[in-house]
Amino acid sequence: MTATIRPTWATTTVQPEQSDAARLLREYMTEMVVRYHHRPALPGEVDAALVEMPSDDLTYPTGLLLLAHHGAEPAGCAGLRWQPGWAELTRVYVRPPHRGAGGGAALLAAAEDRARAVGADRIRLDTRDDLVEARALYARHGYVEIPAYSRGPYAEHWFEKRLR
Repeated sequence: MTATIRPTWATTTVQPEQSDAARLLREYMTEMVVRYHHRPALPGEVDAALVEMPSDDLTYPTGLLLLAHHGAEPAGCAGLRWQPGWAELTRVYVRPPHRGAGGGAALLAAAEDRARAVGADRIRLDTRDDLVEARALYARHGYVEIPAYSRGPYAEHWFEKRLR
């Protein structure tokens, strides 16, 4: 009998402009635009969204960006923004061919580890109503809905997880 070897997940901290990271952030934003408008993205629409919601602060000293590999393939990302005593989770994305293989859980665990390492006592995030899979992922991993802590045109649900 031959054993099946399944790829594992590994995360590293990268710069948002690094080629794999930039590609994943563009894919993330493309999916956000498509899902929000319920249609294909129009020419220039993703570029405009990337300008409206930049990721350049997901680097030292204001935050970090995690790149997840599933085996050798870049397969997902997640960002953290440092706030006084806590961290904000953002840009959680797993490429469609890798969904259902534990990438979301791996990214959350890595983000939580990094947040603890810098002394954050909790992680917060906001998300949209239409991102039901994301909301389910957060709930499965101990994030609870809280009152709004931020304002934004796309913030409809707010979550928090205590790290200590």
